[in-house]
Amino acid sequence: MKCIDTCGSLPYSPLIPAVKAICEAEKGEKLALVTNDTKVFADLKEFLSELGIGFREVYDHDKMRLEFTR
Repeated sequence: MKCIDTCGSLPYSPLIPAVKAICEAEKGEKLALVTNDTKVFADLKEFLSELGIGFREVYDHDKMRLEFTR
């Protein structure tokens, strides 16, 4: 499973590496997107839903994780 961690400070929006990973993923590849930003988490869930991709939500203290298969 490929994990994309967008926690911490980035010089740009955490959505950029997350969406890039989704677009570059091979069909059938498993991904995990990790963030500590609730707005980014909500936006990613909405984006995946619009693409018709089912996902699993995992909450661990201050981090949130979306697991799915492309």
